[in-house]
Amino acid sequence: MNGFGAQISGLALPLCAALLLHATPAQMGALVALQALPFALLTLPAGVLLDRKRKLPIMLFSEIMSGVALGSVALAHWFGVLSMPCLYIVGFMIGTGFVLGGGAEQVFLIQLIGRDRLIDAHAKFATTDSAARLIGPGIAGILVQLLTAPIAVLVTACGYALSVLNLRRITVSEPQPAPSDKHPLHDIRDGLAFVWGHPLLRALAWGAGLWHLLYYGSAALSILFATRELGMTPGALGLAQTLGGLGVLVSSQLIKPLTRRHGPGTTMLVGLASTTLTFMLMPAIPAMLWGSAHASAVAYGVLVFFFDCGVTLFFIPYMAMRQKVTPDAYLGRMISTMRFLTVATAPLGALAAGAIAEHFSIRTGLACIAACSLVLTVTMVAASPVRSVRS
Repeated sequence: MNGFGAQISGLALPLCAALLLHATPAQMGALVALQALPFALLTLPAGVLLDRKRKLPIMLFSEIMSGVALGSVALAHWFGVLSMPCLYIVGFMIGTGFVLGGGAEQVFLIQLIGRDRLIDAHAKFATTDSAARLIGPGIAGILVQLLTAPIAVLVTACGYALSVLNLRRITVSEPQPAPSDKHPLHDIRDGLAFVWGHPLLRALAWGAGLWHLLYYGSAALSILFATRELGMTPGALGLAQTLGGLGVLVSSQLIKPLTRRHGPGTTMLVGLASTTLTFMLMPAIPAMLWGSAHASAVAYGVLVFFFDCGVTLFFIPYMAMRQKVTPDAYLGRMISTMRFLTVATAPLGALAAGAIAEHFSIRTGLACIAACSLVLTVTMVAASPVRSVRS
C-alpha cells in the first residue's frame, strides 16, 4: 500500500508546487533537493541504528512520519497557509522517512529470504510495484484534475495509514541485534572503509552516485516540462506516467533471463543505457509533435515507459550485487553508506538543474542532463568492473 501511496504523492506533491503555487524552476529544484538532503545528513547514523536495532519498529515509525507530513499539506491548503516553505518541510520529512524506512526494509528482506534469492525476490517485488506504478499516477492525475492536488496528497496519507496497519500484522520473530560497545562514529568509519575498500562496491557507489545526481536534476524539471512546455493537463500527465508501471512490469519479467544469460553487471549497464536514451530524447519532444499536442503527450509517455524499464534493470542487479558481497554484520552500515555515497550529491543535481532552467530554459537544463548521462554510460561500460560480474 505504501508503494501505491508513494506513486500518488510522487506526482501530486510537485503538481501542488507547479499548479497551485506557480513554482519557478529554481523552487522546484529546491523542493527536490530537500527531499534528497536527508540522504546526505542522516544515512550514515541510520546505518549504525539499523545494525543495532530491530528493523520493524523503524519501518513503522517511518511510515507514520511520512503519512503525517503528507496529511499536513491538505490541512495547510484548507487553512489557506500552503506555501513553498511548507512543501520544503514536507519534502524533507518524506526523504527522512525513506532514509530510515527504506534501509530497514532492505535489511529486513535479506533476513527473511537470504542472499541467494535476492534477484528473484526483487523481481517479484518489482512486479507488484508495477501495479502501483500503473494505477497510482493515473489516479493522482485524475484526483488533481478533479479535486485538486492537496486532496490527492491526502489520499496518499491514508495509504500510509493502511501500510502501518499491515506492518503491525507482521508476526515474524525478529532477533535483537547483538549489543555494541563501540562509539557510533567508529561504526560509521568502519562502514565507509568497508565500502571504499571493496572494488565492486566502490565502482557501484560512484556510478550510482553520478546517476542519482542526474536523475534528481531531471526530477526537478520533468513536471514543469510536461505541464508548461508540452501543455499536458494533470490527467494526461497521470495517464502518461502509468506507462512507467508497464515498463516496470516488462523489465521485472526480463530481469531473471537477462541476469542468467549475461550476468547482473551487464544487465545493470543495459538499464543505465535505457535511462540515458530517455534523458537524450526527452528535451527533443516538441510542443506539437506532428501538429498535435496529444502526440507529444504520447511521446512523453513512451519515454516514461523506457525510463522506468531502465531504472528497474539498473537497480535490481545493483542491489543484489552489493548485498551479496556484504557480511551480515555490515549490512545496515553498507546499505546506509552506499545510500550516502550515491544520493548525497543529489541535492546538487536538483539545484543545478533548477538554476540552469531558471537562467536559460527547461529544455536547456534537460539537454545538459542528457549530455552528462551519455558520458557516464560510456565511462561505466568502458572503465568499470561492473560489466565483468557474472553471478
